[in-house]
Amino acid sequence: MEDILKALILGTIQGLTEFLPVSSTGHLLLGRKLLGLSEAGLFLDTMLHLGTLLAVVAVFWQDIVNMMKRPFSRLSLLIIAGTIPTAVIGLTFEDFFENISKTGVTVGWEFLATGLILWTADNMKKKGRKNIEQISFKDAFIVGALQGAAILPAISRSGLTIAGALFQGINKQTAARFSFLLSLPAILGAVVLQSAKLVGGQAESIGAVPLLVGTVAAAVAGYVAVKWMLAILQRGSLKIFSVYVWILGIGVLAAQMLGKF
Repeated sequence: MEDILKALILGTIQGLTEFLPVSSTGHLLLGRKLLGLSEAGLFLDTMLHLGTLLAVVAVFWQDIVNMMKRPFSRLSLLIIAGTIPTAVIGLTFEDFFENISKTGVTVGWEFLATGLILWTADNMKKKGRKNIEQISFKDAFIVGALQGAAILPAISRSGLTIAGALFQGINKQTAARFSFLLSLPAILGAVVLQSAKLVGGQAESIGAVPLLVGTVAAAVAGYVAVKWMLAILQRGSLKIFSVYVWILGIGVLAAQMLGKF
């Protein structure tokens, strides 16, 4: 029962915070510390990422089918252009970022940085005019590079990519769509890399039921988060997320100063 509860909590956190601009890695780190949870383990972590992948597929299945039918369409090539810098940054600095994530020493400052980025991007929402046909490959490359930079534990991937798209003059609906579609190869790559690490290794002793619960929780929460973000960018403000991560960042820094983190 304890493993099921742990998987449910982590799956819900992963699903919601993967697509809301508040950082899934940072929240999972905080969740484990505050709830006294041990590391989820590589196998469960892989399944949680699979759950969030399913969420994006469920929302954007039509775009995905169209790209599979037309692999050289403009949207397909833009996704490829954005994925290249993400992959290069992720593979080149994987060990460095993993060490930072384990220590959590920079988490507070990264939450503050995420909030500043979101606040600034929110002021750009009404200025964007580019639709998917007007996005340049340079735009896609820049957004992809920002996605790669979001490998830092408390820098939000969705927040940084949406902000980057808005900074490049892309309209808010297209910014969200491109950000979430760009997450597909990134999440799939993480699943493949984690699965490769499991080969020949010893998987943690967690049962099939907790794995299923965690995966379903991540998928359902991720689906809700994607839909919510699309609605927020349509008629809401990102500034509420800025305030939220600023509070988190200040709280983490205070806890670190007191030796509680």
